[in-house]
Amino acid sequence: MSVADIPADIDPDGPVGVGSPFAAGRGSRAGVPWPVLGVIAAGGAAGALARYGLGQAAPSGATGFPWTTFIINVSGCLLIGVLMVLVSDVWPGRRLLRPFLGTGLLGGYTTFSTYVVDAQHLMIAGAAGTALTYLAGTLLAALTAVQVGITVTRVGVDHVRRARRPKEAR
Repeated sequence: MSVADIPADIDPDGPVGVGSPFAAGRGSRAGVPWPVLGVIAAGGAAGALARYGLGQAAPSGATGFPWTTFIINVSGCLLIGVLMVLVSDVWPGRRLLRPFLGTGLLGGYTTFSTYVVDAQHLMIAGAAGTALTYLAGTLLAALTAVQVGITVTRVGVDHVRRARRPKEAR
C-alpha cells in the first residue's frame, strides 16, 4: 500500500489506533483498560459456565425444539433489558458494572451462535419446520423480552422512587 492509496481524510503520519483499547501497543498514549477487560473476562466466564450448566442439565434432542438454548437466550435478553434501565437510571456512576454484567456475564450467558448452529442441525436432520419456527420464535421472543425487561423495570423503578418521596411532594 502506498501513500496514494490512503483515503484523504486519514493522516498517514498521525497516530495509529487512537481510540482503540489496544492502542498502547501501537505507539499511542492511551493505555489498555485492564480493569474493564478484567471484569468483562470474569463476567464472561461466569455467564458461559451458567449456560454450560443449563445445557448439561437439559440437553436438546437432535430433531426436537432446542428449548434450553431458547430459554437461555430469551432470559438473557430479558435481563439485558432490566440491566439497561438499572445501569442508566439507578446506578449510572458505576463504570465497571455494565461491562461486567452486560458484555461479560450476559454476553457469556446468551448464545446466539449456538442458536444458529441449532437451526442448522435441525435443517440437516430434516426438521425444517422446527428450524424455521425456532429461528423466528427466538428472534421475536428475544426482542420482546428486552422490551418487557425495560418496561417492567422502568415501571418498578418509577414506583419505588414515588414511594420514597415525601407525601407532600407526591
